[in-house]
Amino acid sequence: MNSTPFIAVEGPIGVGKTSLSHRLATYLQFHLLREIVEENPFLKDFYQNIDEWSFQTEMFFLCNRYKQLEDLEARFLTKQKPVVADYHVLKNIVFAKRTLHMKHYDKYERVYKVLTEDLPMPNIIIYLNASLETLLKRISKRGRDIEQDIDHTYLLNLKEDYEKMFVQFKQEHPHIPVFEFDGDKIDFVNREEDFQYIIDILKPALLKEFPNEFKR
Repeated sequence: MNSTPFIAVEGPIGVGKTSLSHRLATYLQFHLLREIVEENPFLKDFYQNIDEWSFQTEMFFLCNRYKQLEDLEARFLTKQKPVVADYHVLKNIVFAKRTLHMKHYDKYERVYKVLTEDLPMPNIIIYLNASLETLLKRISKRGRDIEQDIDHTYLLNLKEDYEKMFVQFKQEHPHIPVFEFDGDKIDFVNREEDFQYIIDILKPALLKEFPNEFKR
């Protein structure tokens, strides 16, 4: 486990990872690390033809997230500067398993293991989940052109993949607290009391993991 503060927010597409990460970073006065999404040159083609463009898309994301986390360690974690990230590098495996053919996935997994072996990992994970209806509404509301044609079955499968991943993660990493919040029941963007509810739930872990940084 890192000795420096590192919180990761995860969940399926459209669940509100970046919105919550931004609010947490502002509230806690942590550095915000946002994943690269729209900069992926293959993503538009991917949503139109997953089979054809999955390998290029997933490799681009993996290499960029690796570089981000490598830079993060050099710029912040080694200097004891706290960070909130709107992703966990494990998401690469979730998406790759869903989209890649086996012959490509085997190669991808080998590269993933090499690249992520020494990357910093979060002390606390926040897992956001929501129904397919809520995810689709939020995707439509944020208005990314490349996401408007997203296949509903693909999104539902990803939601289920995330659920399975976190069941396994909790078993394999019992020392890393995972806090799950239901996006159908809370709206931390528009209701201040919902955001404060999240802070209240996180507070014991924040005090335990980051006693010098969390003083609210």
